[in-house]
Amino acid sequence: MFGFLSAAKSGMSAQDAVAGAEDGTVTILDVRDLGEVTQTGIANGAVHIPLMRLRDMADPRHPDYHPSLKTSDKIAVYCASGARSHSAKSILSQLGYNDVHNIGGLAHWVRAGGAVSTA
Repeated sequence: MFGFLSAAKSGMSAQDAVAGAEDGTVTILDVRDLGEVTQTGIANGAVHIPLMRLRDMADPRHPDYHPSLKTSDKIAVYCASGARSHSAKSILSQLGYNDVHNIGGLAHWVRAGGAVSTA
């Protein structure tokens, strides 16, 4: 739906995210629901936080904070199509994350050569 936003407005393409994940310079964040991750897998090395939990789990002051996210890190976020990752980028920006990029959907990751893990 909003896949066109992936490189045009984010400043990072899915190819950039794949390369950054491989060299450890980019944190990959999957904001899809657990059922979607179970059905289609997850980008190798990605942190999974469903969008509805992101505000709490990305807030360093919250007891449910996920320590894999740091406000100083470069983060590439994806969902199924790019719409929820667009919302996630906004939430993270509100929480003080300054280097967040919407790379679209999992299919963008795969087309860029990114590997997917299944449970």
